[in-house]
Amino acid sequence: MLLTPVILCALLLDFWLGEPRRAHPLVAFGRLSEWLETRWNRPSGSDLQRKILGVIAVTGLLGGFGLAANFIIAAPGFGVSFEILLLYLCLGGRSLGEHAEAIAAPLQQGDLEQARRATSYMVSRETSQMSAPDMSKAAVESVLENGNDALFATLFWYCIGGLPGAIIHRLSNTLDAMWGYRTERFTHFGWAAARLDDLLAWIPARLCAITYALLGSTRNALRCWRTQAAAYPGPNGGAVMAAGAGALGVQLGGSAIYHGKTKQRPLLGSGPDPQAKDIRRSVAMVQHGAWWWLGLIFLLEALLSGYL
Repeated sequence: MLLTPVILCALLLDFWLGEPRRAHPLVAFGRLSEWLETRWNRPSGSDLQRKILGVIAVTGLLGGFGLAANFIIAAPGFGVSFEILLLYLCLGGRSLGEHAEAIAAPLQQGDLEQARRATSYMVSRETSQMSAPDMSKAAVESVLENGNDALFATLFWYCIGGLPGAIIHRLSNTLDAMWGYRTERFTHFGWAAARLDDLLAWIPARLCAITYALLGSTRNALRCWRTQAAAYPGPNGGAVMAAGAGALGVQLGGSAIYHGKTKQRPLLGSGPDPQAKDIRRSVAMVQHGAWWWLGLIFLLEALLSGYL
């Protein structure tokens, strides 16, 4: 089966409809994961026990849902239409744009309080004292990083592993967002979720960084990626955000408050602090990149099938 028609239909559904307002499967998965974590991640357990239970939890959840997806699409009465629906539910392009616009619009109007509320829905850092440049920076960073998670990495793993691959990646990313914190509660139990998400995102993050570079100031993006990404915590976020910031010609990183503590993050990109217009530019870059990927996948399929 050709991948391009499925991806095209899933992208159109995502960009036209966005995420379901009610009963999104990822919400149900999150509740299941939360229920499991509260029962297995006991403070009384040793560090090793908690790490082993975390590995079992991640393996069981992702393996179970991946196998279920494989059986469902192979069952009579389902097939391509169901595959399109599930891939659409794995994507989050329009939702990302909506969250970003909810920050950009009040910033442009000078309504900082509304912008701070919207920013708090998009990032985990404290927003109560954020300035307009701080909020623009937070929004652009989130768009660039989640562009990889919500679109590019999902499409990559769909091409590699079909629908089970896309689902396993998306659920892994969800578990990382829930469990992948370096806190007393999650350092050991969430170790497997964080490491697996890093592994699954490694190749897509570099392809995403190349995509951002080609859609903006290419030379600047590649220079920022080469010289700045390694200083950023984690193996993937630095590449994506350094290239994206360089492509847009803005500077990201710097100080931010997390859980009451100020953290100094490496500077990424080059140029002035982003503004509201740059939030929209980052969203446009992610969306244009998704269509570029669709065209590239089509060309690769045509070449491999002997049509070109």
